[in-house]
Amino acid sequence: MSPLTFFKCLSDETRLKSLLLLTDRQPLCVCELMLALDLSQPKVSRHLAELRECGLVEGERRGRWVYYRLHVGLPDWARKVLEDTARASADFLLEPRARLAGEARATACSAS
Repeated sequence: MSPLTFFKCLSDETRLKSLLLLTDRQPLCVCELMLALDLSQPKVSRHLAELRECGLVEGERRGRWVYYRLHVGLPDWARKVLEDTARASADFLLEPRARLAGEARATACSAS
């Protein structure tokens, strides 16, 4: 993966937040990302498809939902950029992280 491809894939707020949340805690299912990002299923799925095409995430179907994680083949330098950014982005991720906390996360998929 080239740095240009990597950073182009990060240029959208939804894709960036999704990747940073996956860096924090993986795997996450589409319903959990919908909750965290306060977005509809089609929008979250479209952005995840773009991240898959970029080679940044991979998904695993479990029943009705697909669970995503950072791609196992992600280069170390790219993983480090995401980890450093997630650590330094408390304000940027404050609301999505809060939405994933507690009971809301536990019931996210059962409500969808």
